[in-house]
Amino acid sequence: MAFKPLHDRVLVRRVESDEKTKGGLIIPDSAKEKPAEGEVIACGDGARKDSGELIEMAVKAGDRVLFGKWSGTEVTIDGEDLLIMKESDILGVIA
Repeated sequence: MAFKPLHDRVLVRRVESDEKTKGGLIIPDSAKEKPAEGEVIACGDGARKDSGELIEMAVKAGDRVLFGKWSGTEVTIDGEDLLIMKESDILGVIA
């Protein structure tokens, strides 16, 4: 993939949720919510302060992250549905 986000933006691939509940019921696609968990694919260099100093990114490629339900912009790159969002839309990194 030849895509690199700019500034403090992050490219994320959603992690698919389970198709069954804990009780064993199968959830149809129409009733599923989009997962708010994903894997960071690529990161920009970071934001800049007013002085021009670079603020390092807190996430890196390969991190599993949680983000808000309505965060990011959906894009299709190389036939794959991905999200581009600001680093501030990420709620946390899953260890």
